[in-house]
Amino acid sequence: MRYLYSLGIWMYWLLVRVASMFNEKAKFFVDGRLGLLDKLKQQIDPNAKYIWFHVASLGEFEQGRPIMERIKQEHPDYKILLTFFSPSGYEIRKNYNGADVICYLPMDTVGNAKKFLAICKPQMAVFVKYEYWINYLHELKAADIPTYMVSAIFLPTQAFFKWYGGWYRNVLTTFKHLFVQDEQSVNLLKTIGVENATACGDTRFDRVLAIAQNAKKLPICEAFKRGEQPILIAGSSWPKDEDLLATYFNQKDYRIIIAPHETDDAHVEEIISKLKRKCVRYTKATEQSAAEADVLIIDCIGILSSIYQYGELAYIGGGFGVGIHNILEPAVYGMPVVFGPNYHKFREAVEMEKAGGAFHIEDLQQLTLVLDSLMTPQSARLAETSAIAKQFVAANSGATDLIMKHLFN
Repeated sequence: MRYLYSLGIWMYWLLVRVASMFNEKAKFFVDGRLGLLDKLKQQIDPNAKYIWFHVASLGEFEQGRPIMERIKQEHPDYKILLTFFSPSGYEIRKNYNGADVICYLPMDTVGNAKKFLAICKPQMAVFVKYEYWINYLHELKAADIPTYMVSAIFLPTQAFFKWYGGWYRNVLTTFKHLFVQDEQSVNLLKTIGVENATACGDTRFDRVLAIAQNAKKLPICEAFKRGEQPILIAGSSWPKDEDLLATYFNQKDYRIIIAPHETDDAHVEEIISKLKRKCVRYTKATEQSAAEADVLIIDCIGILSSIYQYGELAYIGGGFGVGIHNILEPAVYGMPVVFGPNYHKFREAVEMEKAGGAFHIEDLQQLTLVLDSLMTPQSARLAETSAIAKQFVAANSGATDLIMKHLFN
């Protein structure tokens, strides 16, 4: 079966190389891996002790980041090797100063896995959330390198728990311990004989608390925030989200900050064309023009987590597409969160809605009902849901402490 799996990896690599001639993301994926092992050999300090973290992309990086930073703080004798699978994570975080070596993960073939481990000689390996690269994991076990999974979540729909999943279940035996997000995952794993799992929550809660404590001050946003009227911040919005929000806000005198998922000029201008309100782009705004505007559009990246401190209510995009974006970044500031209907696979969204700090909507009518009840000044419902959202994040923090105790006990 590993032979067939490896053959599939080679076929995938071939297809991506073909796609790289036409697709920029695929080109990054391929170019970043050409000659990678030779480059890595030059970067690795043969006398250092490395802990290897592997993440799929940006979201998983944020889950691994609290652990990496605690290791650097409390165990400076170790160096951090960080690998990414996806260009969307690597290209943004390739200069992250919390890791000593950062690169793409070489394709998961037996040969690459053996060479990679021979070069890096990690003391331990930490995979984040759902990265199950079978050849790497089996070679780690063969080399007797302790390997952990953190912030994992298991669902009955996964192959591990199906009648045909025996070979795939075997990969779980390569982990020394699995740190999972909830008790449901622990119980599911027990049904297939996996006992080395601990429910400790999601490290993203620890990460957003740290982000909030170090939020940047943004004078343009401070100028935009005037009076007692609550401000809604739309984070990582997509066109469907923007259509609904534009229709709603064109009929109201409320103010909104929109941080779209895509920030290219054409998309930003399209958003502006939908709004019949006074708009200003963040990169072209002055404090005076921001103070006079009704809509502030964030046409750059990297500051959204700090922008949330200037709002009272958040709308998180993606719920009318493949799934919602990060709801914890606004919630940590005590912002109730609204999102579209595709949220059920996100545990934090489901639980936060049950607690009363989040709301899902399916159309303009539902959006209007929710926002009308929250956007009025001194809204009792806004105050109540704000407290719930903030408490939800605080109550679910602490996963990093539990993981660190186990890794270095």
